[in-house]
Amino acid sequence: MFAPHPETGPHGDAAHPDAGRRRMLLNAGALCLAGFGLAGCAPGRQAAPKTGTARRDTEPPPSHAKPSAAPVPALRPGAKVAIVAPASAAPNASDLAAEWLEDRGFVPVVMPASRTRLDAPYEYLAGTDAQRLDDLHAAFASPDIGAVWCLQGGFGSWRLLDKLNVELLRQHPKPFIGYSDITALHLAMQRHAGFVTFHGPMLAQDMVAGKRAPTESHLLAMLSGQIGEGAWIQAPPDTRTVELVGGTASGRLVGGNLALIAALIGSRHEIDTRDGILFFEDVNEALPRVDRLLSQLAAAGKFDGVKGVIVGNFTRIVGTNLDDAQAQSLLYPLVMEQFGSRGIPVLAGWPSGHGEPNLTLPLGARVTLDTGRAALRLDQAVIR
Repeated sequence: MFAPHPETGPHGDAAHPDAGRRRMLLNAGALCLAGFGLAGCAPGRQAAPKTGTARRDTEPPPSHAKPSAAPVPALRPGAKVAIVAPASAAPNASDLAAEWLEDRGFVPVVMPASRTRLDAPYEYLAGTDAQRLDDLHAAFASPDIGAVWCLQGGFGSWRLLDKLNVELLRQHPKPFIGYSDITALHLAMQRHAGFVTFHGPMLAQDMVAGKRAPTESHLLAMLSGQIGEGAWIQAPPDTRTVELVGGTASGRLVGGNLALIAALIGSRHEIDTRDGILFFEDVNEALPRVDRLLSQLAAAGKFDGVKGVIVGNFTRIVGTNLDDAQAQSLLYPLVMEQFGSRGIPVLAGWPSGHGEPNLTLPLGARVTLDTGRAALRLDQAVIR
């Protein structure tokens, strides 16, 4: 059985479905993918014809224009993994997540808030702000914990940011994994803590749900250090990537969920996009709202100085009767309106986020984007 956290109480998970807007999408059937490329593998296929061209180098040098995030310790076999729920509750999911980790040789440590759910009107939160924050701090502070892995997204991570003990995090860097609403924590950690964090699959939302390969294998390979400096993160051959503007560019990998990136504009935790390869994705958004979110970021100057753009999975686009792959193409004119004349490469349809598979991205790391190869090269170690 899993090792309970010392403060874990007898509380069970509430038994009603997750109402979070970033609910997992088990049937995002637009992508039928297999395998991924590492360093030394043959280049990936050429994506759909590009509609613009950025400057392309044959083999671009790594970018050193802005300091990148520091690598974090590897997740070792048999390590303890903290299961945290910084945002919404996931009924009964903490025990299922613990079993999933045990099956892969890890020792799960279920943090108390991951078993709770607040009453109305805060039923979207897994515990009080203080409880969820205490779990995060305890997980990072414990020398026995090898990684801090989010159970799911939903709503509420942004409520923790102003009280996040970033000095504690700086002193105890370790793999932190999540996406969707967890973007708020990624942005704060990138701003203030200075180490690589992982935009990757969550325990309930992806792993227990059985998201398509190589979702699991890619994350575990990255956390163990098997995907290191010089390796290519390759979009699998069947991925419907689209080379909106061809080219190569190097910079820090930044971004996450589009709605959360926009929500933090004006706060001290807002995204720093300078010299960045900007990645964004989302779920359950209407095209006019995506247009507004992109326009907000442009007005805030967040596209100035960006070196390249990766558009991830946009699933369940509201107001269309198309499948995810077809509906996502409706976004591309909006993307081109913002980036088409900037002379930077833009790759769309990248398989990270709410769709399947969900490839892990090391936020804060220095990378090179090659749109023709439909791939990212790691220009630094992300694990030590």
